[in-house]
Amino acid sequence: MNDKIVFFDIDGTLLDHNKEIPKSTKEAVRRLQEKGIHVAIATGRAPFMFEDIRKELNIHNYVSFNGQYVVFEDEVIYKNPLHPDALHDFAKFSEQEGYPLVYLNHKEMKATVTSHHYVTESFASLHMDHPTFEPSFFEEREVYQTLVFCKAGEEEKFINDYAKFHFIRWHAYSMDIIPMGGSKAKGIEKYIEKLGFTREQVYAFGDGLNDLEMIEAVGTGIAMGNGHEDLKKLANYVTKDVAEDGILHGLQWAGLL
Repeated sequence: MNDKIVFFDIDGTLLDHNKEIPKSTKEAVRRLQEKGIHVAIATGRAPFMFEDIRKELNIHNYVSFNGQYVVFEDEVIYKNPLHPDALHDFAKFSEQEGYPLVYLNHKEMKATVTSHHYVTESFASLHMDHPTFEPSFFEEREVYQTLVFCKAGEEEKFINDYAKFHFIRWHAYSMDIIPMGGSKAKGIEKYIEKLGFTREQVYAFGDGLNDLEMIEAVGTGIAMGNGHEDLKKLANYVTKDVAEDGILHGLQWAGLL
């Protein structure tokens, strides 16, 4: 086994603008695996939301929920759920203010509303349906990530009032809520500990604001051409757009292929 590992974000990185995996990306991942290089996914998504991608690419390593649920060779090596008391308080606030929530664990997700335009629009961007209604979902389960639905700017009303939470906007109508201090970088640290790797042996590809810590933490951080400008400033290299063989081009630049 090679002494390197490459982490790939999903949306806008492994998946193109049509939510499909480019042919060149499939081939690039296969070639990495043939060379014995560890391949992993690092995403804000829940595990059940990218099971099909893992199967298609034969990937058994992943950092999910932006670092809160980490799996190596199909075994969980780290879990960091949201604090239940803080989540209970935020649920009460959100209900009073009319902000829908969606709770996620590693197997499923449930919403606090039966139907809402913001929820429908946000999930449509992931090619997913509005989650089903179960407002008490978080009370008897570990929740690793919660989504709050509000317009950009509205979060200023509450973002500083919940010290145990880190809020990351991923859609005009939605934000991720993860434990304060949590990030893809924290999840990747668990791999470095597990494999005994140095930072220099770790590579990562991303495009969004939830990739900032990851790109900065690894030895070689590569931003997609379609990525956020703030991410490009931190990256060691900016590759081509995801739809223009960006993954393949970036791996070739890094000398991995």
